[in-house]
Amino acid sequence: MLLTDFVLHKSFTSSEFDGVITMEIGAGTGLVGLAQARVARRIFITDRGNHILDNCLANVRLNSSMLKFDEAKVHVRELDWKMSWPPPVGTHDASDPSSIYSWSSSEIEEAEQATLLFAADVIYSDNLTDMFFDAVRQLMSRGAKKVLYLTLEKRYNFSLDELDVVPNGYKHFRSFFAVQDVSPGCGGKDNATSKPGLVGEQVDLARVPQYIREYNRGKDLEMWKLMYWPD
Repeated sequence: MLLTDFVLHKSFTSSEFDGVITMEIGAGTGLVGLAQARVARRIFITDRGNHILDNCLANVRLNSSMLKFDEAKVHVRELDWKMSWPPPVGTHDASDPSSIYSWSSSEIEEAEQATLLFAADVIYSDNLTDMFFDAVRQLMSRGAKKVLYLTLEKRYNFSLDELDVVPNGYKHFRSFFAVQDVSPGCGGKDNATSKPGLVGEQVDLARVPQYIREYNRGKDLEMWKLMYWPD
């Protein structure tokens, strides 16, 4: 809901997200993608598993009229983080309903030209975080220059290593990127990242109005803007 608020705010106050190719990664219900579909040129709503993808597709069809977007520019596709990018090319088979979520070669080429990526609530398991960032780095290193907006809520668990309740998955998440240094003369990257990789900048949530009232913005919600630095 936080990331949807951000997308809505951008669409209400600027043209930055207008007419671009976009991908939502780990879409769940596809809520963020539906909000972006109002202004995007093309959007790929991605997740894994027929049950989740069927729900995303149903949400696209149920909300296109109310949100005033063309269903034809929204592609619901399967993206398994365990597999390297690009995903396998498939063909639509009438005898296999799940084949509608397969990628065509032209869609893969178009997805690589996406400039805007979204991911919400995908950081909760170290194993999944590893796979998520592997997939993100592969995608962001190809085609057009991309920006990823990611939101998460810190999840607290008891740690035997620290003998305390800590957001242990959060520390692992932060290990995948360097924090951008915006001080004069820094060149845009901190001193720890002379090699290619992801660089992040935390978004000030005070600048994102809350349009959706059905959730509480606690202190453990964060949003990050991540960019990829090539060789």
